[in-house]
Amino acid sequence: MKIVINRDKLMESIQHVTKAISSKTAIPILAGLKIQATHNGITLTGSNSDITIESFIPVEEEGIQYIDEIEQGEIIVHAKYFPEIIRKLPSPSVQIEVDEQLQITIQSGHAEFHLNGQDAEEYPQISQINTETNFELPINLLKNMIKQTVFAVSTSETRPILTGVNIKVEGEQLHFVATDSHRLAASKLPLQEGIAEFPFEQVVIPGKSLNELSKILDDTEDKIQISISENQIAFQTNHLYFLSRLLDGKYPETSRLIPEESKTVIHADTKTLLQAVDRASLLAKDNHNNVIRLQTKDQQIVEISSNSPEIGKVEEEITVASMDGEELKISFSSKYMIDALKIMETEQVKIEFTGAMRPFIIKPIDHDQILQLILPVRTF
Repeated sequence: MKIVINRDKLMESIQHVTKAISSKTAIPILAGLKIQATHNGITLTGSNSDITIESFIPVEEEGIQYIDEIEQGEIIVHAKYFPEIIRKLPSPSVQIEVDEQLQITIQSGHAEFHLNGQDAEEYPQISQINTETNFELPINLLKNMIKQTVFAVSTSETRPILTGVNIKVEGEQLHFVATDSHRLAASKLPLQEGIAEFPFEQVVIPGKSLNELSKILDDTEDKIQISISENQIAFQTNHLYFLSRLLDGKYPETSRLIPEESKTVIHADTKTLLQAVDRASLLAKDNHNNVIRLQTKDQQIVEISSNSPEIGKVEEEITVASMDGEELKISFSSKYMIDALKIMETEQVKIEFTGAMRPFIIKPIDHDQILQLILPVRTF
């Protein structure tokens, strides 16, 4: 195998696929990065058996030449040293050559490296999902839905199913839901034609997979194709193939957690509220959940406070746009509130409370496509 390729383009692809490579793998060959050269271009592959990422670099695209010379072949390179070498090469072009003994020579400018490679035949076959169940979404909408939900997945393995985001289609809408049993984040999107035949009742994608996918994808309106099989999901763009396993098991029914009616409704400026909660959390760091308290006062005044006996206390009054219903004192995790407010896209939010010990809901003021639910904390 021999290739002469643009260093920066190669580095970009390496950064994508190394997100799937772990040094702590039960299959030693998966600690390597696979390079495959054909006359069309080169494909890099990284995998940790949960996630597989393939990145393709074409010989040329839109008049830009990325690869100047190519001889077919494939090799496994060391995923720790190879990226470091490519990153620090002196010249914008790099030549990579592999001989019969799987020795790799990397040349750029006056620098020359020799690395031991491994036989690509030993690399596990990457399964392509062949199902009729494909649908497309604009990449920026998919990234938004991930951003609005994935932070709420559980980080504890005691209930593995909660470490994933639940995806289902209901009533012409695509739903993403995540919960760690103390809070819930939901996002929904009206479906275009063609997705309505969603093949499964629901699928649960590991939160880690969605986080990595979101980092790799550019923020564009281009479409990404999504294919689902019994135990895997694949996301595909022109030059990227991202495969993840699905989590086994039934996701809990979350719709019954969402209160039907509310007793106190506040309309508040998102940024003002976020900053006040953030300030109150400064003195709440020591207690377990960064608990702060919200208390309604008369005429559109809300007090946000926290009290930490060893450190001190903070109280701040903010004016809200409107307040209806009963008076309220409620305590909750400032971290959960900050996470929820950060992903709101509107200048104002609507918060619906159903009493001091019932979950409360935060949503944008002008649409219901995002919903955040937080369970209060008993402090008395």
